[in-house]
Amino acid sequence: MLDQPVVMGIINITPDSFYSGSRSRSIDDILMRAEDMINEGALILDIGGQSTRPNSKQILAEEELQRVIPAIEAIHKQFPEQVLSVDTFYSNVAKEAIGAGAGIINDVSAGTMDEDMLPVAAELKVPYVIMHMLGKPQTMQQNPEYKNVTLDVFDFLHFKLAELVKMGIHDIIVDVGFGFGKTAAHNFQLLRELSYFTQLGKPVMVGLSRKATIYKTLGVVPDEALNGTTVLHTIALLNGANLLRVHDVKEAVQAVKLFMEYKK
Repeated sequence: MLDQPVVMGIINITPDSFYSGSRSRSIDDILMRAEDMINEGALILDIGGQSTRPNSKQILAEEELQRVIPAIEAIHKQFPEQVLSVDTFYSNVAKEAIGAGAGIINDVSAGTMDEDMLPVAAELKVPYVIMHMLGKPQTMQQNPEYKNVTLDVFDFLHFKLAELVKMGIHDIIVDVGFGFGKTAAHNFQLLRELSYFTQLGKPVMVGLSRKATIYKTLGVVPDEALNGTTVLHTIALLNGANLLRVHDVKEAVQAVKLFMEYKK
């Protein structure tokens, strides 16, 4: 378990991520964004080449490779000590990314969208992030229903952890999947009951940054959702979050710093 909460900065190499401010295209732009996030205190940079926002169009692994591998290689070369994560559900993208300098696999599908992902993760022996998602990004927000969202998500993660451990994957981070097949009410319940997931005995990652639950509740757009994001990050920290995956590193690092002082 982490000694104190840490921040993961999001670097999207996609033309269609829901928050336009997070989209990067040129290598120079990517390196500049990476340097800013490192200077602001990001422990991890998460590089993704595929948007998983609701109703997003899925791209093939080949196109995702063309987007993320040059970026990972460039960041790793420029900042060799920086911890990098690859945001992918394709096993061959994960394998190539680790070879290019990434050290963590962040899989929103928890191995359900590529049958080779879990064997590859076991072979690579790197930390693996598993997230709960109801369905696929293309369909996940079409009337998602649960008996009890907290218990249903917990059960999924609990059984998935047992599967991973059996395969020899032990360095695991869990993510309840805010916004991935959940209504705003589901997301707020998961946030209220986040401490329940600490029973899994693994670091808990939270991905709330600028999401619809925030901006729609406030009646704003993603570009105006930073303040709301910081509020929910603070609640998540109070309820046991170990890792914040964010678009805005400086503000999240400040939230962690204040939280740590509060805890003293």
